[in-house]
Amino acid sequence: MEHDSVLRSRSRATPQMPTFPDLDSSLEGENNEEEHRQRNGDAHLTSNGKIEVEQVISKKLQLKRKAEYLKSDLIRQFDNQVNDFMDSLIEESASLESAPLPAVFSPRLSDKERSKLRQFRPPHGQGKQFVSRRSLLDELFEVNHIRTIYHMFIALLILFILSTLVVDFIDEGRLVLDFDLLVYAFGQFPLVVCTWICMFLSVLVVPYSLFHLWSQTQSGTLSHPWLYSFLFGSVYLLYQGLGLGFLPTYVAVTNSLPPASSFIIILEQVRLMMKAHSFVRENVPRVQTWAKEKTSPSPVVPQVSQYLYFLFAPTLIYRDKYPRNPVIRWSYVATKLLQVLGSLFYAYYVFVRLCIPQFHSISLQLFDLKAMVLCVFNSILPGVLVLFLGFFAFLHCWLNAFAEMLRFADRMFYKDWWNSTSFANYYRTWNVVVHDWLYYYVYRDFLWISQKRFRPAAMLFVFTVSAVVHEYILAVCFGFFYPVLFCLFMCFGMMFNFILHDQRKGPIWNIIMWTSLFLGQGVIICLYSQEWYAQRYCPLKEASFFELLKPRSWSCVRSPVLDSDRL
Repeated sequence: MEHDSVLRSRSRATPQMPTFPDLDSSLEGENNEEEHRQRNGDAHLTSNGKIEVEQVISKKLQLKRKAEYLKSDLIRQFDNQVNDFMDSLIEESASLESAPLPAVFSPRLSDKERSKLRQFRPPHGQGKQFVSRRSLLDELFEVNHIRTIYHMFIALLILFILSTLVVDFIDEGRLVLDFDLLVYAFGQFPLVVCTWICMFLSVLVVPYSLFHLWSQTQSGTLSHPWLYSFLFGSVYLLYQGLGLGFLPTYVAVTNSLPPASSFIIILEQVRLMMKAHSFVRENVPRVQTWAKEKTSPSPVVPQVSQYLYFLFAPTLIYRDKYPRNPVIRWSYVATKLLQVLGSLFYAYYVFVRLCIPQFHSISLQLFDLKAMVLCVFNSILPGVLVLFLGFFAFLHCWLNAFAEMLRFADRMFYKDWWNSTSFANYYRTWNVVVHDWLYYYVYRDFLWISQKRFRPAAMLFVFTVSAVVHEYILAVCFGFFYPVLFCLFMCFGMMFNFILHDQRKGPIWNIIMWTSLFLGQGVIICLYSQEWYAQRYCPLKEASFFELLKPRSWSCVRSPVLDSDRL
């Protein structure tokens, strides 16, 4: 039996006393030599009957060195044995925890019982396990060499600021500190706040209330529970599509919100939709299992406080409880929020010094291949800086600030994506928060529905969902449809995912990954910036459907305008 095998493995892991054949043979040889000398009457006596003191001291020193060697070697081997024994115990305990208890200690289940378990068991088992751990950059910044790289980026920010001040002083004859680009990007901010409050309150009330009412209909006292499931499910999908999906987008489009304000609304819209789906997806199987087994008088419904905590927690996977830290380090929170603010100003100076002058002049000429190639390579540096700033500001600083305020202990929001030698690993480690949601609720649920028969189709479906959502966010926030990011995801992203797969190891593949990433960022910054200026300076003459889909930058040529227009 498996239980007996576990006991036998533990008995085999019991540490044995180590042996030292070389040392034992040397000691035995010395003892035999001593006995031989005593038998021959050699007592090491001098002519006057005194023992030779030097030989006794030398013999004692030799024995002391051998004893110290024996002690250190014995301790070392004993530690190795104990470590192996403890590792085996940990592995066995993990295997016991991962396996259902009846499957280990109970008789085999019948086919009918196994089919019932498959029907009511969550498709992904226990799902993501949350543990207490720090963010990777917090650990790396404790190393002086890594912290120096952080200092280099701060020095570059200082140079950007000085460069902007000097140029403005030369052009205007005074220091210009109006930050017009930031003021424009975050325009109509009161409307953004009101829209967010309405979205948040609706997500707090509607999904939880629908789930609570639906769980009461599954107790068995009402007939046709599937009809109630269909009714509540339809209302929930209607809310997700209309109340949370359409209305925020309508507010952003009809009010012509600027890019940063639109990003706040649309990103929060997507985040709240994913959180609502996770809450329902994790708790519906629990109610279904209770309705089948009736292990308690009433179904286990999460408390409102647990759901409210989840809505603010920096994760998209719902759990009733998360690992929590004992205290809040408010100095850490202040540091992270200041770093977010610094990253925002950093991005402002990147656009002001590297992007706006370049695309302001490019927009004066007709789009051609030569201009596009030069534009892509000139956009690589600002694109890479924006990539780093977005990662550092949001995935590290913003999420860690909220995690600290909520005492949320699992800070693995990303992994060492910069060491990736394949795009498959890059996709898994760049944004762990979103990747976990896509993995458990899209990829694994697709495999569960298809009974694990279409893994390539599941991967393609994940890429399609991710590409569509990314392009939807950019289209609403920029105010035009230009599917550059969608094509990069579905064409090059899918191709690199299979070509640069996990079997690719070595530094050369990491260089290839970074080169491809740099070129991709250059293409994104170049094409979207060109289209942004073309939308502004070449308005539509006929608002037909084809003209709305056609990129304006392909045919837009405008006459020179005043260079004071910097936006």
